[in-house]
Amino acid sequence: MITKRPIIIDTDPGIDDAVAIAAAVFCEKLDVKLISTVSGNVSINHTTKNAQRLIEFFGKDIPVAQGSCKPLIKVFEDASHIHGETGMAGFEFPEPTKALHPKNSIDAMREIILNSEEKITLVPIGPLTNIALLLLTYPEVKDKIEEIVLMGGSSGRGNHTPAAEFNIYADPEAAKIVFASKVKITVCPLDVTSVATLDLETINTLRDMNKVGEMFYSLFNHYRGGSVAKGGLKMHDLTTIAYLDKPELFKSVETFVDIETGSRYTEGFMVVDFKGIYNQPNNVTFCTEINVEEFRTWMLNIFKNINL
Repeated sequence: MITKRPIIIDTDPGIDDAVAIAAAVFCEKLDVKLISTVSGNVSINHTTKNAQRLIEFFGKDIPVAQGSCKPLIKVFEDASHIHGETGMAGFEFPEPTKALHPKNSIDAMREIILNSEEKITLVPIGPLTNIALLLLTYPEVKDKIEEIVLMGGSSGRGNHTPAAEFNIYADPEAAKIVFASKVKITVCPLDVTSVATLDLETINTLRDMNKVGEMFYSLFNHYRGGSVAKGGLKMHDLTTIAYLDKPELFKSVETFVDIETGSRYTEGFMVVDFKGIYNQPNNVTFCTEINVEEFRTWMLNIFKNINL
């Protein structure tokens, strides 16, 4: 019997978020306790409704709690130029019928973490606003968090500005709080997520598997995160689920990470001190490489077992 790892996904769906959520809820090794939403790729109203639609489409009874509608300090900027105005255009989902969790996502996460017999792993695949608020408001949860496995940042250039990856740029103050929290953290950065792509063969195989594959094929036609003709569609957020399920797909190093918050040009820049220049203790496991072919095979193996 497989012992499932309990996780909470904090997300801003978003098309690659949607794929990550699907992989997580159908993965035999993971037990998704809560979907927490945050503003990011699109506004909080869209991200929350998208999460509700996905969970009902997948036929899962997983609570969805709404989180922060804006960053801690800066003005909200979305990524609708990548994901479309609603975040998941291209497929007509039924309107959700189940009510949201009665508590906001910060209180909902606290409740689940403190009441769990096992430590909970947090999987933030959007801006880190909710996670920072959770750790600041309820520091007692830290002892019951197994790990934070997040998608965000880069050891080099960004994808939203020359210096910054979108999730970190969207709320750099929150990211700085999380990385200073002393909670165990694993980072899936652009270093691996930019090459973790789905090529045309993989996408066509997925389309022909089941209703979930057909749905994602429709969404992919509206996704501007990469190009099938030029390397494939980038599945940034899916890498976190791959890491949780099959960490041997990755190479990683222990290093010190901090976030720049004060400069116009470097806001959201992730400082990754591979060489220990700043003599700071390592605070993250930083993924540096991924086996792309095995990543694609892993994804298809999860989706082929979905009976929808």
